[in-house]
Amino acid sequence: MKTLTTSHRDTATGPVLHVAGEMDYDQAPELRRQVDQLPLAPGQCLVLDLSGLEFCDSTGITTLLAARQHALAAGADIVLAGVPANLLRVLTLVGLDQVFTLRPDTSPAS
Repeated sequence: MKTLTTSHRDTATGPVLHVAGEMDYDQAPELRRQVDQLPLAPGQCLVLDLSGLEFCDSTGITTLLAARQHALAAGADIVLAGVPANLLRVLTLVGLDQVFTLRPDTSPAS
């Protein structure tokens, strides 16, 4: 099992969290803690760069939904970037592709 790692950078439009490794029952709470501690201002956009994510179980998906709630409560938006094909398939099957804004990478939307 690969440990979940994150790195954080601030941009003009809001924070970007790069997530890598495996987000499962044991490791997802760490990402949730980090997201909950991110200060977000109204109008900002939290970007979760999932390009390094190798595995995501239902707890990981719940963590993504909790991140969305955190952003919305702050009046901010959230984007999932670089979503791996296997996770994209699951998000699509359960309709979450209609809930999240998805981008192929972390570059700003045009």
